[in-house]
Amino acid sequence: MSIFETLALYYSYPFVRYAMIVGVLIALCSSLLGVTLVLKRFSFIGDGLSHVAFGAVAVASVMNLSNDMLIVLPVTVLFAVLLLRGGQNAKIKGDAAIAMISVGALAFGYLLMNLFSTSSNLSGDVCSTLFGSTSILTLTKKEVWLCGVLSLIVVAVFVFFYNKIFAVTFDESFARAVGTNAGAYNLLVAVIIAVIIVLAMNLVGSLLISALVIFPALSAMRVFRSFRAVTVCSAVFSVLCAVAGILVSILAGTPVGSTIVAADMIAFAGFSLAGRLRGGA
Repeated sequence: MSIFETLALYYSYPFVRYAMIVGVLIALCSSLLGVTLVLKRFSFIGDGLSHVAFGAVAVASVMNLSNDMLIVLPVTVLFAVLLLRGGQNAKIKGDAAIAMISVGALAFGYLLMNLFSTSSNLSGDVCSTLFGSTSILTLTKKEVWLCGVLSLIVVAVFVFFYNKIFAVTFDESFARAVGTNAGAYNLLVAVIIAVIIVLAMNLVGSLLISALVIFPALSAMRVFRSFRAVTVCSAVFSVLCAVAGILVSILAGTPVGSTIVAADMIAFAGFSLAGRLRGGA
């Protein structure tokens, strides 16, 4: 059986189509805000919030909630706000606030899972939550619709407030001087990133989420210089790598999250080479 026949066979199953839809939507959303975070030197907010989401998942697991989104999403959004406020505090700088909340949430979540978990495979549960698992291949139609609605909201907000986000990203002081409420738009970015983090946990796991945010933006910056071009290229790059990663993971039986990140890394190397050649020319 050829590769195309194998893929056609897999695509006849709904769970594969669901995984592809969710993967594309998450990759698109994460790449849009990734450019802003990289330019504002706040890339690791994704890493910090992913650890917070892990702690929230642990709490939901201990409480035996059938839908952990009821806890994970509000808690992650709350800590996104706290990270933003912590970054603006002169006593606790942005990187220190992220490190403090990140390590604390990760340790708290693992401690809860050890003390109260009734699972017979605790190590497997922790590993799958941190690095991703086959959960992307067990999505229900309800979860796909939820991801679709949240992704649509994220894209709509980014497009609608594009000019404001652009202004706050490049020159926040000037944006404030001309009357833009920079604090509100920074908060908006933080909340959107929190939503993306929660959506992406089923795809790549909490420790690999930052790759979806950082790699597409950095890769696009190797070749393009304008904000709009970098954003568009980042989105296309992220979607293509997500599709390639999911296809390879299905055919080779590799972990979905790790395979997508590997695709991002390979593509980043290609973009870096292209940027050097273009610069030399």
